[in-house]
Amino acid sequence: MSAFNSSTIHVLLVDDHAVVRKGIRDFLEEDPTIQVVAEAGDGDEAWALLSQRQPDVAVVDIRMPGLNGIELTKRIKAHYPNVRVLVLTAYDDEPYVFALLRAGADGYVLKTAESKELVRAVKTLASGKSVLDPEIAPKVIASLSGIQAVEPLSERELQVLKGVAKGWTNREIGRVLSISDRTVQGHLANVFGKLNVASRTEAVTVALQQGILTLEDTQA
Repeated sequence: MSAFNSSTIHVLLVDDHAVVRKGIRDFLEEDPTIQVVAEAGDGDEAWALLSQRQPDVAVVDIRMPGLNGIELTKRIKAHYPNVRVLVLTAYDDEPYVFALLRAGADGYVLKTAESKELVRAVKTLASGKSVLDPEIAPKVIASLSGIQAVEPLSERELQVLKGVAKGWTNREIGRVLSISDRTVQGHLANVFGKLNVASRTEAVTVALQQGILTLEDTQA
């Protein structure tokens, strides 16, 4: 967690509609463990605020003036890898979803989601896990039907990936497998390379499509 009260999840809201930002802020701050520390009306403003406010989670829209959500996500993950990025948008088109996942987004939730689902998503990301809106997941899997076969995973890489599919953090995976966090990260990097993905959520999605994982593997 960042500065301020370490027990509080600090959030940066990025959306070009002030009314939308207010609604999201009101939803999130109904939970006493979440505090919105900054708001931005576009990607450029958000980028300038990141180093000042040090959020734990950035809630980002896709289409904004100037720096859009995809490019902002890429910058955040490149320069502030500990900041978790939750895409909150009205767009469920596959091109947008894939672009954000490849940019490194940690979660993707539609604006049609209930307020409690948004709160849960922020908390899930802050805990080190990932989120993909259930309305999006089937479309993503279906659109991957033509993807080429990938290099087989080793037994240990598969064990790590199954932990990711259950929503476990690297520490939780390491504890179950009796290996260090660093070793888990190394195996995960190999998995990303073999599956040609850039995020945990995309890794699980591709693995499900390829038959490397089953839906049962995603059950905690």
